[in-house]
Amino acid sequence: MKILPKDKKGLIEAAIGKRPCDLVIRNANIVNVFTGEIYNGNIGIYDGFITHISADIDNSIKEDIEAKDYYDAKGKYVIPGLIDSHIHIESTLMTPRGFAREVIPYGTTTVVTDPHEIANVHGVRGIKYMHDSSEDLPMRQYVLAPSCVPAVLGLENAGAEFFVEEIEEMLNLDRVIGLGEVMDFIGVIENSDRMVSILEEAEKRGSFIQGHAPFLNGRMLSAYLCGGATTCHESRTSQEARDKIRNGMYVDARESSISKNVTDIVKGVKNFAYLDNLTLCTDDREADEILKNGHMNDVVRRAIKAGLNPIDAVRSATINSAREIGITNLGAIAPGYVADLVVLDDLEDMLVKTVIFQGEIVAEDGVLLKAIEDKKYDIELENSVHVDKLSLEDFKLKAPIENGQIKVNVIRYNSQASSSTEIIEEVVEVENGYVTLKDNDDLRFVIVINRHGKLNTKSIGLVRGFGINKGALGSTISHDSHNLTIVYKDINEAFKVAKDLISMGGGISCAIDGEIKEHIQLEVAGLMTTKSASEIAVVAEKMKEILRGIGLTEIKNPLLRIVTLALPVIPEGKMSDLGLINVNKKEIVSIFNN
Repeated sequence: MKILPKDKKGLIEAAIGKRPCDLVIRNANIVNVFTGEIYNGNIGIYDGFITHISADIDNSIKEDIEAKDYYDAKGKYVIPGLIDSHIHIESTLMTPRGFAREVIPYGTTTVVTDPHEIANVHGVRGIKYMHDSSEDLPMRQYVLAPSCVPAVLGLENAGAEFFVEEIEEMLNLDRVIGLGEVMDFIGVIENSDRMVSILEEAEKRGSFIQGHAPFLNGRMLSAYLCGGATTCHESRTSQEARDKIRNGMYVDARESSISKNVTDIVKGVKNFAYLDNLTLCTDDREADEILKNGHMNDVVRRAIKAGLNPIDAVRSATINSAREIGITNLGAIAPGYVADLVVLDDLEDMLVKTVIFQGEIVAEDGVLLKAIEDKKYDIELENSVHVDKLSLEDFKLKAPIENGQIKVNVIRYNSQASSSTEIIEEVVEVENGYVTLKDNDDLRFVIVINRHGKLNTKSIGLVRGFGINKGALGSTISHDSHNLTIVYKDINEAFKVAKDLISMGGGISCAIDGEIKEHIQLEVAGLMTTKSASEIAVVAEKMKEILRGIGLTEIKNPLLRIVTLALPVIPEGKMSDLGLINVNKKEIVSIFNN
């Protein structure tokens, strides 16, 4: 696929010198992502595309290029615009337009977004909102058609279900370039009807197919690759990354607000002779972290600190990502390529001086120069939290015995730093027909309540190692079904959190000592807000401090601890509105073993 110029004839004439360019960048230290060279030169731009490069290299003479306007790079480095190979914009807590305002000054000119978060709430309408609201921006937001809504059929209920008909509809939208992460890896390997038909539709169109293959290796990885997916952002270890690249897979090294995987991946692959299949992504990075550390420039910076050659790090966030999604004239500084460029003082610190998008200077010194119209959309005003009337009784875990002890299956986290879990057997006390945790400090209840207004389903389980030592924590961000999820010991506190989330129309809420201590309102689909990043950051930091105060001290971002508890595609034990899930066996298992 190519990004086409509006005036191809004019582009050719500007390249040959028959007409002036629109803009010339003079005295640039150009980073060539094809050869790994850096040389001084002038870059001609016409109609948003690069026409010609004149450089001091191989004894050639750097000629001036005629233009209507000039930008003096003053010997600074110029790299292609940065590309985020895998992101869920909803996870920034910002809308597509709000997100654009924040990341463009950091040099991000293209993102590949899988909006399966809002798809699980609003279905195809949600995808159309993400698509339409990202029009006319001074950056490129490519959208993927979510492949797994819900993530695994039969294990959870979301606000929508996608089959091949919905995929066809979404793939017909202008900027939908492929299939979003294929999370149901078990369904792919076992040839489930839904996954087979969806993958066949994407392959028939020649669409990009984004993958999701946590911990897969050997024959399981081979089977998954034969299913059609070509990428994975779920690699967490050096060995996992090596295995996937050796098998021809693109590894999207992730540096999110939840998972920090770039360092381990880079250490594992940096000595490969060829790194064409290494890309970089943010996946889930929140507004406050973007404000504090940056966006893709920060991911590149971390890759360099981990030992990756700076030019290889730049390649992994530019040309490699463009090739991954199949766009042949994006991600490099060369004639016929889109003129998305970033000017830097230094390649290693990745501090952005100037951002150019399609030949136009859109940001400088951290300030967005190109205004983004503040458009409004009906979906942003809709309440998406629909829960039938609750009572305290709903938060009690009823046992099959009246009094005594009973064996139970418990979700146990291996650490605060990881979203992976296992299912273990424990013994708990039962009083008057209900499980009690009064003498168990670390064990907590977890309830998942369907909030989409179609089904009145809920389930209660048990979790150990979650990390909080008091209070109740709840969220409507709960990957990927985004049902209302609460971790608690005291049913009164859980009840208050549930009512708070319902009254806000979604968000994150924490109760301590019987009262709501802090909350974050996310009124757009229960996932995002129209507030600015700085406004989000203030309340998010308050919430993080509270969560650290109740035990979440070992996780870099305690705000996101709860969001993966209901994710049935990360092994081994997860919770949904239908019950306790064994992810590897793809089945719902009983809480009680007696």
